[in-house]
Amino acid sequence: MSLPDATNASTLFAALNAALSGPFKHRAPLRRWACAGLLGVVPAFLVAAPANTAMPGAAAAPVATPGKSTAPSVGVDWQSAASDADIERAMALARAARKPMLLYWGASWCPPCNQLKATLFNRQDFISRAQGFVAVHIDGDGAGAQKLGARFKVRGYPTLVLMSTDGQEITRLPGEADAPQVMAVLQAGLAGGRAVKAVLEDARAGKALTPAEWRMLAYYGWDVDEAQLVGAADRANLLAELSRRSPPSESQAGTRLLLKAVAESDDGKGLKPDAALRQRVLKLLADAKASRQQMDVLVNQADALARALAPEAGADRQAVAAGLTSALVRLQADASLSRADRLSALQAQIELARIDQPKTKLVPEIDPALQRQAQALAKRMDQEITDGYERQAVITAAAYLLGRAGLWADSDALLKAGLAKSHSAYYLMSQLGGNARKQGRTAEALDWYEQAFARSVGPATRLQWGASYVTAVLELSPQDTPRIERAVTQVLAEAGKDPAAFHERSARSLQRVSSRLAAWNPMGEHDALIQRWQASLQPACARLDAADGQRASCEKLLNPAMRGKL
Repeated sequence: MSLPDATNASTLFAALNAALSGPFKHRAPLRRWACAGLLGVVPAFLVAAPANTAMPGAAAAPVATPGKSTAPSVGVDWQSAASDADIERAMALARAARKPMLLYWGASWCPPCNQLKATLFNRQDFISRAQGFVAVHIDGDGAGAQKLGARFKVRGYPTLVLMSTDGQEITRLPGEADAPQVMAVLQAGLAGGRAVKAVLEDARAGKALTPAEWRMLAYYGWDVDEAQLVGAADRANLLAELSRRSPPSESQAGTRLLLKAVAESDDGKGLKPDAALRQRVLKLLADAKASRQQMDVLVNQADALARALAPEAGADRQAVAAGLTSALVRLQADASLSRADRLSALQAQIELARIDQPKTKLVPEIDPALQRQAQALAKRMDQEITDGYERQAVITAAAYLLGRAGLWADSDALLKAGLAKSHSAYYLMSQLGGNARKQGRTAEALDWYEQAFARSVGPATRLQWGASYVTAVLELSPQDTPRIERAVTQVLAEAGKDPAAFHERSARSLQRVSSRLAAWNPMGEHDALIQRWQASLQPACARLDAADGQRASCEKLLNPAMRGKL
């Protein structure tokens, strides 16, 4: 699994502080799993089905009202937004108060979103600093949320976007955050700044930047940029260029840019591995203070760094892995870090230990001491954590870690025990389905996937889970036409009732269903069934305004021309 990048609270607020430093005058990771699509977490891992389906041993979980948005935290005057009109009202508030606007895009089930709620949004210092901006929450399951996602070019949950009073984007940040050092980073206060796009242009032109502007570039959410500043294929080269241009006086920002460039460098992109670059990184890893400052990059991208610095197995890779492991051991023992970060540090050690083994190997050859650490840490966190938000973030990560350590029975047991304690148990059910699938227990996997979809709530979430369930059935049991028919019919029926089903994430979920069905039907043996499904969508397509991009998206689904294609 590749779990997208995360950042801790210190990096989040360094970025916010950098973005808010300037002419604005009136303002008082696991974690590598930004929830962009979930299929990276567990192959084909979400679900749909009859609501009365029950897996043995699955405890009842609290059921939220579909699409009902709740504020991310108390103490902050969050403005809930599900339409353009809501956004305009929030922007009017920001203009009147002469404050920037911080937009938070998330979902109730998303582990990194829950980590934000557990460790950042409820902190008193964050609450105090929130007086300096208008806080806006877009719940991905809100009625018009996916349309707003398209407007702001936000996809992966969570994403934070800081905007000026005139609606211009100052910067965006990945949203996974832990918050042990917030006040130290925010002591200068929140005070406006230039748009990151202009800052980037000046940096590339060789113009002088302020220290705050170098920090803005270093802590920008490159992984949630959505090609606004740079395309994914060019990101490594850009980060490498910025690391070279950063002045010696901004060594922390320059080092961060360097590490990110290294982690993204492969196939000729970015930085070329050589002895000098390896020694530079190894020196950083040996420095406890410097490696602590770059904690989130190290714990989330350790294996990527090792592969980039030493592409081939051998002495160089062993040296890099050893240096990374030493730094990770320190970070795992660092009591100033959150539970999630310490867990991530251990997971990174496990990934390094299995770096030269097949990615799909169920029981890797690793030091049994690492396995015992994984068991002990997961057990301790399960016992210690009572906050529901933190449990959703940390327990799901711990279950994944146990699986990567080859401890599948422990992973299953942790997830099953957590079902009754999770406010979004369907996420854990999906992980149970993924565990069963990886071990070849196909029937059990499909039952978990089916139950997870049945328990999922919220229009966008249900379409996402439904699409993944359909994908799982098509891949694991393609001959089970009755089950496929039930699942697809249900997903399309829900899409037909959702007026925003063909925007952003929801549209991509349905497109995934369409393409998978086309691949399932290469010779046209299921044409009649697919034509019937396509016809069932036509009333929904016809209700959409022809000028709305949703209509074209709807009409393209289940296109006969896609037969046999992915």
